[in-house]
This record gives sequence, structure tokens and C-alpha cells, in this order.
Amino acid sequence: MGVPREPTYSLLVVACFSRHSDALNWATNQLTPKYGKIALQSPDFPFHHTKYYNSTMGTDLIKRFLVFEPIVSADCLPNVKHFTINLEHDLAATSRFPEVRPLNLDPGLIQLGKFLLASTKDQVHRVHLQNDIFAEVTLRFQDGAFEIWPWTYADYREESVRDFLGEARQLLYERVTKLRQSPEKT
Repeated sequence: MGVPREPTYSLLVVACFSRHSDALNWATNQLTPKYGKIALQSPDFPFHHTKYYNSTMGTDLIKRFLVFEPIVSADCLPNVKHFTINLEHDLAATSRFPEVRPLNLDPGLIQLGKFLLASTKDQVHRVHLQNDIFAEVTLRFQDGAFEIWPWTYADYREESVRDFLGEARQLLYERVTKLRQSPEKT
């Protein structure tokens, strides 16, 4: 018989990419009032792994990861994905940038054993959560580092990206350790 266990602690991560640093900054300014203070921000990584986005987003894309301070419930992912989709549409509607899609926002969750990404696309390795949003385990934490799967996107295979996500995982680990030692868990 199953026994309920303590919640899976998670930190929200949003991968923002664009060719415009103004668009990345705009995303940060839109996300922080909704999801809280940023605990970690990655350096800007060059996004050169596919030409899939060239026709809608242009070339010379950069990706920046934002890790938010609050511990969140794992069931928040569908709502966050819908919010980020709306933000993408809002920025595109301003016509501030020449591209059809000047910004891409991909939310995910850091957990102690894995990194999850939300998606609107179903695949054999994704699970439907709700409201047409799917999740995949993009990376697994094993032997002290994030490891890839056969389906892991090329940019998440980069050691520098996995190292940054490892820093976020360490932050979560420290916070969870404190919570578990505290007589009052939140």
C-alpha cells in the first residue's frame, strides 16, 4: 500500500532565449513580480545547436537561465508554461522587434533528482500534466552531476549549462536540508 510522503521540493527555472538582450531583460521584469526574486541567473550562453528557430527568431540567439528563490510545488508547471506562452505573445504583439517570435520562454523545475522541462508537444518520453502541457525529465542527477538522456536537447547537453543547473540544484539541496532540520516545515 502506498504511503504519502513529503512533497517533492522544486525550484522554478525559466530558460529565456532571444537574439535581443532587451527582450531577455523584459522577460526578467515580467517574471519576477509573478514568481519572486531571482536566486541565480546564468551567464548568457550562445544558442547555436539548431536552425529550427531561425525563421521565427533570427540567428545569433542567446539563452539565459533564471532560477527563482521560492520553493514551488511541482504541480505549478502547467500554469507557469501557460503564463510564459502568454508573455511570448504579449512581447510579439508590441512589434518592438522585427522577428515574429522575439522571445522563447521554457519553464522547468530543478528537483534533487532531476531537471524537468514543460512542453506543449507530446512525445514518447513526455507525460501529460494538464491543460495540454507535458513534462519531460530532461536531465537526471546521478553521481554528483546532471546527466543526459537520449532525448536531451543539445543545449542541455552542454557541460556549462549542466554545471549551472547543478549550482541551482545545490541551492535547492541546501534549502531542503534546512527545511528538513527545522521543526516547522513550510
